[in-house]
This record gives sequence, C-alpha cells and structure tokens, in this order.
Amino acid sequence: MKPIDRVRELREWMSERQIAACVVLSGDAHLSEYEGEHWKSRRWITGFTGSAGTAVITADDAGLWTDGRYFIQAERELEGSGIRLFRMTEPGVPQWGEWLEEQLPQGSSFAVDGRTLSVSAMKSLKAKLAEKGIQAITDLDPVGAIWKDRPDIPAEPLMLHDEEYAGLSRGAKLEQIRSAMKRAGADYYVLSALDDLCWLFNIRGRDIPFNPYVTAFAVVGVHNALLFAGGHKATPEDKETLAKDGVEIRAYDEIVPFLTALPEAPSVLYDPNKTGYSLAAAIAPSARIIEAPGLVVALKSIKNDVEIRNIRDVYLKDAVALVQLFKWLQETVPARPVTELEVDEKGLELRRQQPLFAELSFSSISAYGENAAMMHYSPSAEHPVQLEARSFYLLDSGSHFLNGTTDITRTLALGPLTDEEKRDFTLVLKSVIALSTAKFLYGSTGSTLDILARKPMWDNGLDYKCGTGHGVGYFSNVHEEPQRFSFKPNEVRLEPGMIITVEPGVYKEGRHGIRIENTLLITEDVTTEFGRFLQFEDLCYLPIDYRAIVPSMLSGEELDWLNNYHAKVYDKLAPLLDEEHQQWLKRETAALL
Repeated sequence: MKPIDRVRELREWMSERQIAACVVLSGDAHLSEYEGEHWKSRRWITGFTGSAGTAVITADDAGLWTDGRYFIQAERELEGSGIRLFRMTEPGVPQWGEWLEEQLPQGSSFAVDGRTLSVSAMKSLKAKLAEKGIQAITDLDPVGAIWKDRPDIPAEPLMLHDEEYAGLSRGAKLEQIRSAMKRAGADYYVLSALDDLCWLFNIRGRDIPFNPYVTAFAVVGVHNALLFAGGHKATPEDKETLAKDGVEIRAYDEIVPFLTALPEAPSVLYDPNKTGYSLAAAIAPSARIIEAPGLVVALKSIKNDVEIRNIRDVYLKDAVALVQLFKWLQETVPARPVTELEVDEKGLELRRQQPLFAELSFSSISAYGENAAMMHYSPSAEHPVQLEARSFYLLDSGSHFLNGTTDITRTLALGPLTDEEKRDFTLVLKSVIALSTAKFLYGSTGSTLDILARKPMWDNGLDYKCGTGHGVGYFSNVHEEPQRFSFKPNEVRLEPGMIITVEPGVYKEGRHGIRIENTLLITEDVTTEFGRFLQFEDLCYLPIDYRAIVPSMLSGEELDWLNNYHAKVYDKLAPLLDEEHQQWLKRETAALL
C-alpha cells in the first residue's frame, strides 16, 4: 500500500468518527528522537523517512512539516503522495499548529496520539486552538487503527553498564537525584525519556537501532525506584543487582495504573518537555504537580572524569578505523567500482575490530557528489551509487563503544575538484576553526557562539539551514540535550565537561554537499578581573583533506591552526597504526606552507 492509499484509509477512519484532522508526530511514548519500528507512524503514513517531521491530515488536504536538514529528501519522498511539504522556519511558512487552526472549522475536533505529544506542546496547542473551540482527542492512536501489520514494541534484554565505564555508581546517581527532588519538594520523579533513565540506572539495551536503550518508564521515590520495563528484560542476576540499589522491575504497561493509584496528595515532578501528555494525565488527581526541567539532564550533560578519559580514548579508536577506511578508499576507487553502501559497510567492518565496540551510533551518511547536499542522506542497496575519481565523498558516521560515543564527519576529494568546490570546502574549514578556537566568558550559550561559525559563510553569501553543533551522549544518544550551537535562541549555559560538536557545512542541491565535523570538550581557560573564561579542547583527531583546501584563503592564524592540528593527529594516531598506515597518515597530515 502506498502513502496516498494509507492517507485515503485514514480519512475514511476520520469520517466515521467525525474527526476533522489527524496529527501524526515523529517519536514514541518516550518522545525519543529515534524510535523503534512500532512507533514509526509518521513514516508509515507519509513515506518520508527522515527522523524529524510532523504530518497533519484533514479531509481534503495534508501537509508534512520538517526542518532544513530534510528539505531535499522530503521533496523527493513525498512525490505522488498528495502530501504537501511545509519548509519549517522559511519565510511565510506557518507552523503546523497555526495551519491546523486555520484549516479547521469552529467547534471541530482533531485526533493525536497523546502519548507522543509532550505536556508543553499540548498546552501550547490547546491555547492556540481555544478561541475556535477546537477540541483535541488524545486517547486514540489514529495510524495504529489502520496499520494492520504494525511491529510490536521492542522487548530486547537489558544490560548493566559497568561502573568502570560509567564513572559513577547507580546508587550515587540515585542519591544525586533524590537530593534534587528534596530541594524541589518532590515525593516522586517520573521519567519517560530513555536516555535519562538508562543513564540514571546504569543500564543499556538494544531496543532501538543505533540507540543503546531499554524501552521503559521509571519512577524514583524517596526510598525506592521502579523501572517499568518488564521482568523478561533482566536476568535473575541483574534483577538482584538492581534490587540491591533499591530498584524494582515491573511490567512496562503497569506505569499508568501505578501513577493513577499514587498515595493521597503526593508531590510529583516531571519534565513537561520530555513527558507525554497522556502519561502526565494519568497521575492521580490529588497529586501536586511540579513541572521542572529534567533532573537527570543537568547531571548527565556534564561528563565526569572517568567519562572524559574514556571519551578521549574512543575518539582515537574510531579515528584509527577511519584512517584505515580512507586509505582503502583512496586506493580502491581508482581501481574498481565502489558504491556508497560498500564504503559504509567497510567502515563498520573496521570499527568492529576496535575494543569495546558495540554498534554504530547512527545510520551513516555515506554520500557521493550531489547526494551529500541532502544533510541526512542514507545509501541503499536498491539504488546503488558508484563513487567516481572526481568530486567529493562525504561520510558522517559514529560509533557506540561501551566506554563512549563518537560522531565524526569528513568530506574527501576523490579526484579533481572545481574552483567552487574548493572554495566552499575552505569556507567550511574556516568556520570550524573560528568556533573551535573561541575563548568565551562563562555564562555564554551555544546561540551566543553560533555566529562565529556562520560569519565566514555569511561573508560570502552562504548559510546552512540547521544548527552548527549538538551535544553527544556517553554510550547513549548521539544528539544529547541540552547544549547546542544554533542560530535559534538557546538559554542553556555552556559548562566545563560538556561535549559538543562543531559541524558547519555547504549544501548545494544538484551539485555537492560539504561538512567537516569535530567534537569539542568545554574546559576552563582563565579567570581574570573581567570574569571566568572557557575554551574548547579537540577530541576528534582525523586528517582534513588538504587536496580540497585553497591555502591563500586561510589567514596565518588559520594555517597555523591547521598545521598544529595535523601534527597532533599524527602524534596521537601513529603509535596506534602499523607502518603502512603510518606512512599514509604522514602524507595526509603534512604541513601546508
């Protein structure tokens, strides 16, 4: 069945119930960025495979809202579906809630799976629609009603994440959370975000591809903690270990009855941005609700000393695998046909040889030529693309190790380049250098510093329609909140110990895409009479392709940075490589004069 047929069937379902519209969100009951197959309702109904987007379907119209990372991809994937693309943040493009208000008649109703919409988002939506008396129906799963062969909710076993990797025991983390609960006056703390609860309980799983999570909810009380994951997920030994720290495992679907039956007048804390509307609505009416930013987020975003030491290690391991891959690529492309997918598979093969490797941290963006202009492009066996000994190849990839997570992008020249390609590559490099070398006053946010990366672009009439960088988890999600570099307002203060990527790019549809991505650790710099200053430490050491650089476009300081960076790349990686790869690396990191 094609998306156009699925939309037709959904409209029939809507008509039978006198529902004027359906909103289908990305995400699951845990508001995850990447969800298991069971929850891919928006992808199933629209055919759009990107990780972010919202579909709104009325009786005679349908739209998909997504951000600049996916404009090109969405345009292609929506073709023939009858669903219009709304390019978020573009001038004149309404938000989906505004469009819904405009389309629906007075006193009508729309359906949305309330499990997949946050408390904050629902409050905002209700306020927007209140004037027209439009009602939200949140206890239905519209797509689920017509999706006959829908996969089950994942049920893979959980694993305990050892303290030697986590750097802090489960008991110590729970003690920190309970101290924060006490300061907030909370008797219970409800968690539904998978990255938060996996960090807190030092557990990991394989329920979601590329995300080492256990599908679960959790409630932390003053004296006990409940993990609603299902007893089948843990071995008797793991249950015993968890029980010693006061953690009891219950069935996944027991969370709602538990919240409904809480003791008289408890104080319950949850994060309204990370908690589903339906879950929050299940809390006993007598409870005093405390809405506050997630207590775990602030703790896990600042890495401890063990985590930082391990993160430095995993970036070197990943770089070793990529050095091996890039040498192979340079030698193989001129000799025989090589596809985007083969490069991706070869990279996985080499990464698996590294100690403590678990899985890739996301689906690799292995893109040749114009395909790289799609920021989140994925290669496929159905439509193989062969690399040629010319133009650019972009690889954005990463790994989960038991002791950390990586995210690295390099754009490689496979042969002759145009002047435009070299110019754009050099501007991307200048943007990376500008932000990586920043010294900044404590209290700065990612929005404060984002302009440093964009200035070389803006000076030349270029821009990229996405953020400049994001946090990176620790054997966790590759996009970690709350820190980010973004042109959009962000009030999160950058703190020492936070990890954040810097990844500006140039994306020209039908021509090429270029991105260079390093990962940075925020560290102390100096304290003067004018305040406390911070700086960045590079974590990623991997050659930047000198063949694509126009040296005359670099200032003396930028050239020094590049040469010093490449000297460090060689010093750190050479001892981990055999002689053949050392020689290759020496050539790739030679100083530019």
